Amino acid sequence: MKRLFIIAALAFATSALSAQAQRLAYVDSEFILTSIPEYNEAIEEINEMAIRWQREIEEQFREVERLFQRFQAEAPLLSDDMRRRREQEIVDREREIQNLQRRRFGAEGDLFRMRQERIRPIQDRVFASIERIARNRNFDFVLDRSDNAIILFANPARDISNDVLRDMGITPPPADRR
Repeated sequence: MKRLFIIAALAFATSALSAQAQRLAYVDSEFILTSIPEYNEAIEEINEMAIRWQREIEEQFREVERLFQRFQAEAPLLSDDMRRRREQEIVDREREIQNLQRRRFGAEGDLFRMRQERIRPIQDRVFASIERIARNRNFDFVLDRSDNAIILFANPARDISNDVLRDMGITPPPADRR
């Protein structure tokens, strides 16, 4: 038992010493991205397109609603065959709009692809810059403090966000973001 305790204590001491030897830094990727004009332009373009597509879909749904209301008003005057055909036309039109909505906003839709095409290259450049700085300064880990990261305290001296921007050829904003 005493031997097991000594081995556990040595393992704990070794891990504590190696943890102290690790060099850490952090970035605020949201701050970095929003400091890149190209990123802001891409986000604006994507948002404008999403709004345009959403309006288009809403207008088409309103048109289906108008068709349905007209059908309800005329239904008593229609033969059974005509009533079934008109109902089917409305159902088919609604299905087409739902398919359009999935093509535009679905998991692999146009909006997703547009984000990938416009945002991904910018993110890749940011990550390459972070990696370059981390390797040059021998950081073992670079954490991201943006979004929902659980970092209770971060020494501002370890923040390399402005360094990443400078590495990318962007002058960091003068305002303090903390």
